[in-house]
Amino acid sequence: MLSRFFASQSLEIAVPEQPVPIQHYLRQPQRLVGAIADPSRIQLLGRDRFRLKMRSRDFLMLKIQPIVDLRVWAKSDGTIHLVSVGCEIRGVEYLNRRFALDLVGKLSPVEIGGLTYLRGKADLTVEVEIPAPLQFTPAPVLETTGNGLLKSVLLAIKQKLMHQLLLDYRHWASGEVARKAIGSKQLAVGN
Repeated sequence: MLSRFFASQSLEIAVPEQPVPIQHYLRQPQRLVGAIADPSRIQLLGRDRFRLKMRSRDFLMLKIQPIVDLRVWAKSDGTIHLVSVGCEIRGVEYLNRRFALDLVGKLSPVEIGGLTYLRGKADLTVEVEIPAPLQFTPAPVLETTGNGLLKSVLLAIKQKLMHQLLLDYRHWASGEVARKAIGSKQLAVGN
């Protein structure tokens, strides 16, 4: 029995003003990836591709660990796009062979009344063939459990992003200002 689960999560974050606009920070997508997951769970696969090893999750009577390959890129205005390009489920080989995951996300800086906000949305869809022993589970229970699991994954990512992204941005912006100040002092000394 093929089941389809879906979750969506939106966010809006007020961005405290820093000496370097957040659009510059967002042009480095690897920083966003670092803000949504523990760095020990991230593997760089290429310039704009990352492998994210998520924490193990319980789904009904099964323990699974999703591994998702992501393509993350930035537009010149600082808008970041995130798309899943591959996935694997560790823990239950049956599910791994009968599993599809689709994640699409976008995060954009928006100016409102002189203040900058980050607005984003992520949609997560999973299609999976339910193993025989679980096929007798009532459809509403499967749907509620599956959608709830996906919602909890997106909510955890959202909470980490809201906290970690602004901390990293503040740290990065102060470092950029310091590097520019040191660079201009070195130029002045050299003349």
